[in-house]
Amino acid sequence: MKLRTTIITAAGAAGLFGAVMAFAAPASKTGFDAEIARSAQAMLDEGRKIFRYETFGSEAFWGDALQLHKAIAGEKNGGVGPGVSPKTALSVGLKVDADVLPDSLKKQLAAGKVNLDVPATTIALLKLNAVVGVTALANPDGSVKSMGIQCAFCHSTVDNSFAPGIGKRLDGWANRDLNVGAIVSLAPNLKPFTDLLGVDVETVKKVLASWGPGRYDAELDKDGKAFRPDGKQAGTLIPPAFGLAGVNLATWTGFGSVTYWNAYVAGTQMHGAATFVDARFNNKDQFPVSAKSGSGNTRSTPDRTTAKLAALHLYQLSIPAPKAPAGSYDKAAFERGKTVFNGQGTCATCHVPPLFTEPGHNLHAPSEIGIDSFQADRSPTHMYRTAPLAGLWTHQKGGFFHYGRFASLLEVVNHYDGHFKLNLSDANKKDLVEYLKGI
Repeated sequence: MKLRTTIITAAGAAGLFGAVMAFAAPASKTGFDAEIARSAQAMLDEGRKIFRYETFGSEAFWGDALQLHKAIAGEKNGGVGPGVSPKTALSVGLKVDADVLPDSLKKQLAAGKVNLDVPATTIALLKLNAVVGVTALANPDGSVKSMGIQCAFCHSTVDNSFAPGIGKRLDGWANRDLNVGAIVSLAPNLKPFTDLLGVDVETVKKVLASWGPGRYDAELDKDGKAFRPDGKQAGTLIPPAFGLAGVNLATWTGFGSVTYWNAYVAGTQMHGAATFVDARFNNKDQFPVSAKSGSGNTRSTPDRTTAKLAALHLYQLSIPAPKAPAGSYDKAAFERGKTVFNGQGTCATCHVPPLFTEPGHNLHAPSEIGIDSFQADRSPTHMYRTAPLAGLWTHQKGGFFHYGRFASLLEVVNHYDGHFKLNLSDANKKDLVEYLKGI
């Protein structure tokens, strides 16, 4: 009887469990769960489009004001000067999305039948929307009347699968080939910069030329500090925009979160039609330029940015840090280096796996990490962020730390070994470098 009761009870429980599961199973396809799934997918798709193609109205600055499109087109194509050929564009780090090129054009390119030495070809690529991060606006007669830029301009590259600088998009990867200063200096009208900074054109061009590939100064329009005290350039390396899910602060010096930075860049760097509010930039002692210009209270009408921030944010957080290619690091040394990272090296104290930054408030005073305070003091925080390390292998060009202070990962390891008195052996250091390359 007891056995029979147990079986009946078990069967009843199984039946109840089955009924509950049968009732619960469709929940992911119906009700509010389904609404969440639909919303997430819609925002993901929309965020990708925004990241790749949305100019936020920045053509009013890059085209209408700076007239950069005229310098690209050249005199023979209704612009000014010699123009910019595809070869020149590729040489300053601009990339071409091979996926949008017609097959016929790909065949011609592969056969060497496309003239890459004339600006007319650059214009044709712009009209195809093939230049990553740049959009051209055309007149009814087909000539280019303006141009704007997107997030992808700095934070995407290509895999070079078709040719150097031409391939499939790699969203979120830092374009360390991009020479922003060289591109901007081509603009026929630099008056927006001379007026803002109170300097002449030659000074603006000197500053732009100082950055070099892979660097940009996102604080120049706030504090006017064009060079470091030692006379070196004041720009910072373009950071990646991947692997940021779970990361609190998203800039070298911790201005704010990912979505904060999107609003900051869209409104004050891309010069799009946006709303950006941060009263910290009204401090005339630290930020004399923005205190005068009022960029800490940017309010455009119409606002083409704010409604897009949510979807853009979700897409960026969905971009994973790329896995290091097989053969790009020593696997055995990687495992040994992992032990050093989590142990004697104490790296994991701040670069907490798997985020590889601190969960929570991930900022440190310059003295804590043993470097100068120049860039930190250009930030409202006066501190440096613990940079996430996953995917580090994708952005080694230009050096390490915010402005390339250290040329190699071994130099970084040596710096911390000395600063924290870790007494790592040479073998430990080499293994640690392989771990950093493979994260």
